[in-house]
Amino acid sequence: MNKFTLFFAFLLIGTVALHAQAGFRFGIKAGANADKISGQAFKEGYNLSYHVGGFAEIDLTKKIGIQPELLWSQSTTTKASGLPLVYQSLPNDIKLDYLQIPILLRYNVNNMFTLLAGPQFSVLVNHKNNLLQNGEAAFKQGDFAMVLGGQFNLKMLRVYGRYNIGLQNINDYDDKNKWTNQQIQLGVGIRL
Repeated sequence: MNKFTLFFAFLLIGTVALHAQAGFRFGIKAGANADKISGQAFKEGYNLSYHVGGFAEIDLTKKIGIQPELLWSQSTTTKASGLPLVYQSLPNDIKLDYLQIPILLRYNVNNMFTLLAGPQFSVLVNHKNNLLQNGEAAFKQGDFAMVLGGQFNLKMLRVYGRYNIGLQNINDYDDKNKWTNQQIQLGVGIRL
């Protein structure tokens, strides 16, 4: 599934780039994540982490375009206290590193502000097979989310904020509890 997702993403990006009418730009971006994993096994509240990567802006018209991205993103969480015995082997602090591939529809409200929305495919890159050695093995190797946000365009500088809501159960530990990612991303990008 992961190879198919990556192939589909690159095929879509390539096809759209060939047919873009108004322009093609790319750049780099970095920022902070406020993230949490919802589910009975984890403490409520957001934890601070980071993301870094690249993006492309592909204009289809003056108002509408596509913004594919490739991001390295970290999610952190803390195990809740007083859990049933089945969750005791999870470590207290969990860090999950994802390769995120959002493919966002861009709507330029004006020259300074853009609305962004679309799907995001994520691949867990630090997945381990032995649960006793690393609690991250409890998580599925991929995630699917929806993204909604906005971006200020200041010449070459991009300042953005977005909310990512996980739609897929990432619990690969048992079938008793649903775990989903939620993430608020704030950051800056530089168009090259």
